[in-house]
Amino acid sequence: MESSSTIKVLLVDDNRDFATLVQVFLRRHQPQKFTVTWRGDSVSAEAAVRNDGPFDVILMDYFLPGQNGLEITKSLRSQGVNVPIIFLTVNKDFDLAVEVLKLGVADYLLKEDATTPVLPGTILKVIEQQRLEEQRVSLEVTRKRLEAIQEMVGKMTTDLRGPLDVMALRVNQLMEAHTNDGLTSYLVIIRDNLQRIEKKISQLKELKSDKTIPYIRDIRMFDLSE
Repeated sequence: MESSSTIKVLLVDDNRDFATLVQVFLRRHQPQKFTVTWRGDSVSAEAAVRNDGPFDVILMDYFLPGQNGLEITKSLRSQGVNVPIIFLTVNKDFDLAVEVLKLGVADYLLKEDATTPVLPGTILKVIEQQRLEEQRVSLEVTRKRLEAIQEMVGKMTTDLRGPLDVMALRVNQLMEAHTNDGLTSYLVIIRDNLQRIEKKISQLKELKSDKTIPYIRDIRMFDLSE
Protein backbone atom coordinates (compact mmCIF):
# COMPACT_ATOMS: atom_id res chain seq x y z
CA MET A 1 0.00 0.00 0.00
CA GLU A 2 1.27 3.49 -0.83
CA SER A 3 2.31 5.59 2.15
CA SER A 4 0.03 8.42 0.97
CA SER A 5 -3.04 6.25 1.61
CA THR A 6 -4.63 6.66 5.03
CA ILE A 7 -5.32 3.37 6.79
CA LYS A 8 -8.59 3.29 8.74
CA VAL A 9 -8.29 1.29 11.96
CA LEU A 10 -11.11 0.19 14.24
CA LEU A 11 -9.80 -0.42 17.77
CA VAL A 12 -12.12 -2.50 19.97
CA ASP A 13 -10.95 -2.32 23.59
CA ASP A 14 -12.65 -1.35 26.85
CA ASN A 15 -9.52 0.25 28.34
CA ARG A 16 -9.65 3.97 27.55
CA ASP A 17 -6.03 4.62 28.55
CA PHE A 18 -4.75 1.80 26.34
CA ALA A 19 -6.93 2.97 23.46
CA THR A 20 -5.54 6.51 23.81
CA LEU A 21 -1.95 5.19 23.72
CA VAL A 22 -2.65 3.22 20.54
CA GLN A 23 -4.39 6.17 18.90
CA VAL A 24 -1.54 8.59 19.71
CA PHE A 25 1.15 6.11 18.65
CA LEU A 26 -0.42 5.25 15.30
CA ARG A 27 -1.27 8.86 14.50
CA ARG A 28 2.38 9.82 15.04
CA HIS A 29 3.72 6.94 12.97
CA GLN A 30 5.54 7.97 9.80
CA PRO A 31 5.44 7.87 6.86
CA GLN A 32 2.21 5.82 6.84
CA LYS A 33 -0.91 7.68 7.94
CA PHE A 34 -3.45 6.03 10.27
CA THR A 35 -6.85 7.11 11.54
CA VAL A 36 -8.15 5.24 14.59
CA THR A 37 -11.80 4.81 15.60
CA TRP A 38 -12.17 3.51 19.16
CA ARG A 39 -15.08 1.48 20.50
CA GLY A 40 -15.29 -0.19 23.90
CA ASP A 41 -17.87 -2.97 23.53
CA SER A 42 -19.42 -5.36 21.02
CA VAL A 43 -22.57 -3.35 20.31
CA SER A 44 -20.77 -0.09 19.50
CA ALA A 45 -18.05 -1.99 17.60
CA GLU A 46 -20.55 -3.67 15.28
CA ALA A 47 -22.37 -0.36 14.83
CA ALA A 48 -19.06 1.26 13.83
CA VAL A 49 -18.45 -1.45 11.23
CA ARG A 50 -21.90 -0.77 9.77
CA ASN A 51 -21.89 3.01 9.96
CA ASP A 52 -18.31 4.30 10.06
CA GLY A 53 -16.51 1.90 7.70
CA PRO A 54 -15.16 0.58 5.60
CA PHE A 55 -12.15 -0.10 7.81
CA ASP A 56 -8.86 -1.49 6.57
CA VAL A 57 -8.17 -3.45 9.75
CA ILE A 58 -9.73 -4.18 13.16
CA LEU A 59 -7.66 -4.37 16.37
CA MET A 60 -9.65 -6.63 18.69
CA ASP A 61 -9.18 -7.09 22.44
CA TYR A 62 -10.23 -10.48 23.77
CA PHE A 63 -11.65 -9.42 27.15
CA LEU A 64 -14.62 -7.11 26.56
CA PRO A 65 -17.90 -6.39 28.35
CA GLY A 66 -20.78 -8.42 26.96
CA GLN A 67 -19.43 -10.45 24.07
CA ASN A 68 -15.71 -11.19 24.07
CA GLY A 69 -13.45 -10.65 21.08
CA LEU A 70 -13.96 -14.17 19.75
CA GLU A 71 -17.73 -13.82 19.85
CA ILE A 72 -17.62 -10.43 18.12
CA THR A 73 -15.35 -11.90 15.43
CA LYS A 74 -17.74 -14.80 14.83
CA SER A 75 -20.66 -12.36 14.61
CA LEU A 76 -18.85 -10.12 12.11
CA ARG A 77 -17.82 -13.07 9.95
CA SER A 78 -21.40 -14.40 9.96
CA GLN A 79 -22.49 -11.00 8.61
CA GLY A 80 -20.01 -11.25 5.76
CA VAL A 81 -17.54 -8.73 7.21
CA ASN A 82 -14.12 -9.77 5.90
CA VAL A 83 -12.00 -6.93 7.27
CA PRO A 84 -8.69 -8.39 8.56
CA ILE A 85 -8.67 -8.68 12.36
CA ILE A 86 -5.64 -8.56 14.64
CA PHE A 87 -6.19 -9.85 18.19
CA LEU A 88 -4.60 -8.03 21.14
CA THR A 89 -4.10 -9.82 24.48
CA VAL A 90 -2.19 -9.18 27.69
CA ASN A 91 -0.40 -12.53 27.79
CA LYS A 92 0.66 -15.38 25.57
CA ASP A 93 -2.07 -17.98 25.34
CA PHE A 94 -1.39 -20.77 22.85
CA ASP A 95 -4.94 -22.13 22.99
CA LEU A 96 -6.42 -18.69 22.30
CA ALA A 97 -3.96 -18.15 19.44
CA VAL A 98 -5.04 -21.42 17.84
CA GLU A 99 -8.72 -20.58 18.33
CA VAL A 100 -8.52 -17.12 16.75
CA LEU A 101 -6.48 -18.38 13.82
CA LYS A 102 -9.16 -21.01 13.15
CA LEU A 103 -11.58 -18.10 12.68
CA GLY A 104 -9.37 -16.67 9.98
CA VAL A 105 -8.01 -13.90 12.20
CA ALA A 106 -5.04 -12.31 10.44
CA ASP A 107 -2.65 -12.10 13.41
CA TYR A 108 -2.24 -12.20 17.18
CA LEU A 109 -0.22 -9.66 19.20
CA LEU A 110 0.56 -8.92 22.81
CA LYS A 111 -0.68 -5.56 24.05
CA GLU A 112 2.87 -4.67 25.09
CA ASP A 113 3.72 -4.55 21.36
CA ALA A 114 0.88 -2.15 20.58
CA THR A 115 3.02 0.94 21.15
CA THR A 116 6.08 -0.35 19.30
CA PRO A 117 6.88 -0.55 15.57
CA VAL A 118 5.58 -4.13 15.70
CA LEU A 119 1.97 -2.91 15.54
CA PRO A 120 2.11 -0.70 12.41
CA GLY A 121 4.35 -3.30 10.78
CA THR A 122 1.79 -6.01 11.50
CA ILE A 123 -1.09 -3.85 10.28
CA LEU A 124 0.67 -3.16 6.98
CA LYS A 125 1.53 -6.84 6.61
CA VAL A 126 -2.02 -8.12 7.11
CA ILE A 127 -3.48 -5.47 4.78
CA GLU A 128 -1.03 -6.52 2.07
CA GLN A 129 -1.92 -10.17 2.68
CA GLN A 130 -5.61 -9.26 2.33
CA ARG A 131 -4.92 -7.44 -0.94
CA LEU A 132 -3.01 -10.42 -2.34
CA GLU A 133 -5.76 -12.82 -1.27
CA GLU A 134 -8.41 -10.68 -2.96
CA GLN A 135 -6.30 -10.68 -6.12
CA ARG A 136 -5.97 -14.46 -5.94
CA VAL A 137 -9.73 -14.91 -5.53
CA SER A 138 -10.41 -12.51 -8.40
CA LEU A 139 -8.02 -14.43 -10.67
CA GLU A 140 -9.64 -17.73 -9.68
CA VAL A 141 -13.12 -16.38 -10.44
CA THR A 142 -11.87 -15.11 -13.80
CA ARG A 143 -10.25 -18.47 -14.57
CA LYS A 144 -13.45 -20.38 -13.79
CA ARG A 145 -15.56 -17.92 -15.82
CA LEU A 146 -13.19 -18.31 -18.78
CA GLU A 147 -13.40 -22.10 -18.53
CA ALA A 148 -17.21 -21.87 -18.54
CA ILE A 149 -17.11 -19.52 -21.53
CA GLN A 150 -14.82 -21.87 -23.45
CA GLU A 151 -17.07 -24.83 -22.69
CA MET A 152 -20.14 -22.87 -23.81
CA VAL A 153 -18.42 -21.69 -26.99
CA GLY A 154 -17.35 -25.23 -27.85
CA LYS A 155 -20.92 -26.48 -27.56
CA MET A 156 -22.32 -23.48 -29.41
CA THR A 157 -19.82 -23.92 -32.26
CA THR A 158 -20.76 -27.57 -32.61
CA ASP A 159 -24.48 -26.71 -32.67
CA LEU A 160 -24.09 -23.87 -35.19
CA ARG A 161 -21.48 -25.28 -37.53
CA GLY A 162 -23.87 -27.37 -39.61
CA PRO A 163 -26.64 -24.77 -40.04
CA LEU A 164 -24.12 -22.00 -40.84
CA ASP A 165 -22.42 -24.10 -43.51
CA VAL A 166 -25.76 -24.93 -45.10
CA MET A 167 -26.86 -21.29 -45.05
CA ALA A 168 -23.57 -20.10 -46.56
CA LEU A 169 -23.79 -22.68 -49.34
CA ARG A 170 -27.40 -21.80 -50.09
CA VAL A 171 -26.68 -18.04 -50.16
CA ASN A 172 -23.79 -18.57 -52.60
CA GLN A 173 -26.02 -20.68 -54.84
CA LEU A 174 -28.73 -18.01 -54.82
CA MET A 175 -26.24 -15.24 -55.57
CA GLU A 176 -25.01 -17.18 -58.62
CA ALA A 177 -28.61 -17.62 -59.79
CA HIS A 178 -29.63 -13.99 -59.16
CA THR A 179 -26.71 -11.88 -60.29
CA ASN A 180 -28.73 -9.11 -61.93
CA ASP A 181 -32.05 -8.83 -60.10
CA GLY A 182 -33.45 -7.27 -56.98
CA LEU A 183 -32.53 -10.20 -54.70
CA THR A 184 -28.79 -9.57 -54.97
CA SER A 185 -28.65 -6.73 -52.42
CA TYR A 186 -30.59 -8.79 -49.85
CA LEU A 187 -28.38 -11.81 -50.45
CA VAL A 188 -25.28 -9.65 -49.93
CA ILE A 189 -26.67 -8.50 -46.57
CA ILE A 190 -27.32 -12.12 -45.53
CA ARG A 191 -23.83 -13.18 -46.66
CA ASP A 192 -22.17 -10.30 -44.77
CA ASN A 193 -24.08 -11.15 -41.59
CA LEU A 194 -23.09 -14.79 -41.88
CA GLN A 195 -19.47 -13.69 -42.16
CA ARG A 196 -19.85 -11.50 -39.06
CA ILE A 197 -21.24 -14.46 -37.13
CA GLU A 198 -18.29 -16.58 -38.28
CA LYS A 199 -15.87 -13.87 -37.14
CA LYS A 200 -17.48 -13.58 -33.70
CA ILE A 201 -17.41 -17.36 -33.24
CA SER A 202 -13.72 -17.38 -34.15
CA GLN A 203 -13.07 -14.60 -31.62
CA LEU A 204 -14.90 -16.55 -28.92
CA LYS A 205 -12.95 -19.72 -29.72
CA GLU A 206 -9.66 -17.82 -29.42
CA LEU A 207 -10.66 -16.08 -26.16
CA LYS A 208 -7.73 -16.05 -23.71
CA SER A 209 -9.12 -13.66 -21.12
CA ASP A 210 -12.46 -12.73 -19.59
CA LYS A 211 -14.10 -10.32 -22.05
CA THR A 212 -17.47 -10.10 -20.30
CA ILE A 213 -18.70 -6.67 -19.18
CA PRO A 214 -21.73 -5.53 -17.11
CA TYR A 215 -24.90 -5.21 -19.19
CA ILE A 216 -28.20 -5.10 -17.26
CA ARG A 217 -28.40 -5.80 -13.52
CA ASP A 218 -26.56 -9.09 -12.97
CA ILE A 219 -26.40 -9.90 -16.69
CA ARG A 220 -23.05 -9.68 -18.45
CA MET A 221 -22.25 -9.61 -22.17
CA PHE A 222 -19.21 -10.38 -24.32
CA ASP A 223 -17.16 -7.42 -25.47
CA LEU A 224 -15.83 -8.47 -28.88
CA SER A 225 -15.54 -4.96 -30.25
CA GLU A 226 -11.81 -5.15 -30.99
